[in-house]
Amino acid sequence: MACYLITGGAGFFGTILKQYLLDQGAQCVSIDIKPDSFKHQNFKAYRGDINDNRLMKKIFSAHKFDAIFHCAALLAHVKQDLNKLWHANVDGTENICKYAVKNSIKKIIFISSNCLWAKNFDKPVTEQEPPAPIEIYGKSKQKAEQILYSYQSKIDSIIFRSPTIIDEGRLGLLGILFEFIDENRKLPIVGDGNNRYQFIYAKDLARACELALAIKKTEIYNIGSDNVKTFNEVYTYVIRKSGSKSRLLHFPKFPMLVAMRICFWLGLSPLGPYQYKMIASNFVFNTQKIKEQLGFHPTLNNEEMLFKAYEFYHQNKTEIHNRTNVSAHNSVAKMGIIKLLKWLM
Repeated sequence: MACYLITGGAGFFGTILKQYLLDQGAQCVSIDIKPDSFKHQNFKAYRGDINDNRLMKKIFSAHKFDAIFHCAALLAHVKQDLNKLWHANVDGTENICKYAVKNSIKKIIFISSNCLWAKNFDKPVTEQEPPAPIEIYGKSKQKAEQILYSYQSKIDSIIFRSPTIIDEGRLGLLGILFEFIDENRKLPIVGDGNNRYQFIYAKDLARACELALAIKKTEIYNIGSDNVKTFNEVYTYVIRKSGSKSRLLHFPKFPMLVAMRICFWLGLSPLGPYQYKMIASNFVFNTQKIKEQLGFHPTLNNEEMLFKAYEFYHQNKTEIHNRTNVSAHNSVAKMGIIKLLKWLM
């Protein structure tokens, strides 16, 4: 029976990945700074930091891993301790690589991000596009990729450049969107809403992680949904299918972008530089490479997965708003000044 280590295993995607791998008959071990109440006869959870060498030695002494799925990362939705974020995302990746080498583990699968860029693209972005991150989260992901490549003579690393991962339970900034729809509020849209921004269904990403186990080289793959529709179309689908009375309300693009930038730097908004630059931009990955080399094909489109996530929120909103000490993607982001906007809608 294969045994895998999942960093960030208590997080949104980590939880979906471990369930997927357990369903395939594997054993899974998780390390996460958040508590993990998940129960399964073939699952073991450790609470702690991937930079805690005492804990890491304990884990690697107790288990023999066939591969590591490196999903752990701190986000930068608010002005938190940026040194802590860099330490977790960058130094943590270096530490994972060191323990992989020490314990003769030849495979790491890493979840990177489309936050490596923050500008409008008129055509799908290929793996050859040079990264140009503008904020610390994207820069930390770029540095982590570089670290993995520096170990390519000893470790085969598969790097998935992933857009926003969505499934039942995904919240974070999306939780704000869901609250607007659930309360039948007008839904503010920056610009004309005809921009396209790609998502990935979490279970599709988990399947890609499994397929990556067979690749014996260090390689980067873009991943994402097919047939990406405009935000107008995606939001309208969710509103109509949910029975909400919400409607789209468009605001001029450039004045809103300036306002969002000012609000963030005043600490009034959860939307950081990446979010306020991309909220009215086009970003879609070219996924031809992963389809050809891994045989991967997505199963859900943006609107389908977003509705699944909204339905989960609608059915569990009381429990969701009472959650404490969970990962950023498993809780609703604090609205800040957006709450004022909501009450005006």
